[in-house]
Amino acid sequence: MTIRILLIDDHSLFRSGVRLLLQRQSDFDIVGEASDGLEGVKRAKALTPDVILLDLNMPGLSGLDTLQLLVQDSPGSAVLILTVSEEAEELGRALRDGASGYLLKNIDADALTTAIRRAAAGKPTISDNMTTKLVEQFRSHASTDTSAEPEHARLTAREREIMQCLARGESNKIIARNLDVAESTVKIHVQNILKKLNLSSRVQVAVYAVEHGLHSDEP
Repeated sequence: MTIRILLIDDHSLFRSGVRLLLQRQSDFDIVGEASDGLEGVKRAKALTPDVILLDLNMPGLSGLDTLQLLVQDSPGSAVLILTVSEEAEELGRALRDGASGYLLKNIDADALTTAIRRAAAGKPTISDNMTTKLVEQFRSHASTDTSAEPEHARLTAREREIMQCLARGESNKIIARNLDVAESTVKIHVQNILKKLNLSSRVQVAVYAVEHGLHSDEP
């Protein structure tokens, strides 16, 4: 299967380098480039790429604002943030707003191509050195949460189990095989989880699980 990719970054030299790198992969097709957010949104709607690589720090429309428009206007495209920003707040907001992953520009070539393939398959990816910041940020937020009953209190035991699987980036097919249930059953559970938590994507579920300490059975 060929993965169709759109690059959105205001640095032409960086785009050229990424394009040359990705063109070496036989299953990648660079269908377009954009130098700013508005142009990127237009090209995404016209080209319907499988994966969009999006920079955060751009003039005019910011990367985070661009992300919101892409998620709204091009729901079939997975958006991977590719940035120099190591700010945990930007990471958290990007994932909450629907990004499929968050990568730093110092990522090596193999990790980038792997992340693109994971995004195309609906799996989340975060640069290793950002994962700790994400967990720390969400733990900090959780410690100040005074709500009486969080949304996840309404989840069934099976839904919590599937949430853990989503936090590990597992596909519906793998979850169904590991839990010995039909893939259609997993899809129903995932939809119920999204509805109960008022979320719109599997990545947001994974972020929520980490935020509330629900991503593993460990205390």
